[in-house]
Formats: sequence, structure tokens, C-alpha cells
Amino acid sequence: SGWATSTTPNSSAVNPAEVEAMQCLEEGTQKLEEGDVQAAKELYKRSVDIKRTASSLFNLGVTHYHLKEYDDAITAWKEAIALQPTSADAHTNLASAYIVSAVSRPDLALHHLRVAASLAPEDAEIAFNLAAVLEACGFLEESLEHYKRAKEFGVERAEMHIRNVGAKILGKKLKEAEAETAQADKPDPAA
Repeated sequence: SGWATSTTPNSSAVNPAEVEAMQCLEEGTQKLEEGDVQAAKELYKRSVDIKRTASSLFNLGVTHYHLKEYDDAITAWKEAIALQPTSADAHTNLASAYIVSAVSRPDLALHHLRVAASLAPEDAEIAFNLAAVLEACGFLEESLEHYKRAKEFGVERAEMHIRNVGAKILGKKLKEAEAETAQADKPDPAA
């Protein structure tokens, strides 16, 4: 009775469609590595048509992004996230697409970068990207926090940004203080 029996569920019934979807995915990735983005896109599209998976949608989004088809990239990555909400990469890429799309949506980019940062708290690049978008949106204190995390996790260029944002915060505080002083110096209106 020493025969090993396979208990994996897929072994009994290999779905030919799933096999083809996987093959298209692999071929697409090969084309992408060769620099043929258009061919990769067609293969990923076929993979998605056969079986919608987070991986095929994610990769399809990458090809759309490379081809500057940002709305299509956004659609693909949103679907990938719907199937696999814990993919920090998908959230990060979606944020990038929201920033560069024709109608820039930094608010949505921030949302997805915050999700990505919570999914991958040790990821230096995510922390840096989040800090940069926060800075651009004027959330300086929070931006500083994430630049510091990025530096802690080894992003050298974060150092310069930490100084810049620190200076911006200081400048803002000085302006506010000046405004308050100006208010206080105004003579009372005659009674």
C-alpha cells in the first residue's frame, strides 16, 4: 500500500481554459520583458477574457500604463484589487495612474497609497510615494512622517525632502504667527 496518491484538487480535473489563460499570461510576460508592450497587452487581454484573475488584470494594467492608456490601466487595476484587495502593488500602481491620468485625482491616489502603506508598512518606495503626494497636496506634517519612514527603510533621497518639508512647515508657522501679530497690532475701532 505504499503508493502515493495525489490529493491536490486540480490534479483530477485540469481545466483546459485555465491552462490556456496561464499560458497567455506567461507569454505576455515574456513579450513584456522583450519590450513588445503591444503584443503583451493582446496576450494579457486574451488571458483575462478566458479567466479573469488578479494577476492577468494586474499585468494588463501594466501594459495599458506603459502605453499611456491611463483610464484603461485604472479600470484593470481596480478590477485586480476587487479580486485581490491585499495587493500593495496594485494599490500603488493605481495611485500612479490616478496622478498622471488626464483628470488628475490626487485624492484617490492618496487613498490607495495609504492602503498600500498599511498593507506593506516596511516598503520604502511606498512610504516615499505617499510622502510625495501628501506634500503635493499640502499635508506637510503627515508627509514629513512618511519621508522619515522612507529614510529609515533606506531611501537616501528622502533626506533632502525631509529638510525641504521641514522648512515648508517652519515657513507656514512663521506666516501664521505674523498674521496673528498683524491682527493683534490693529488699533481697536473707535467706540
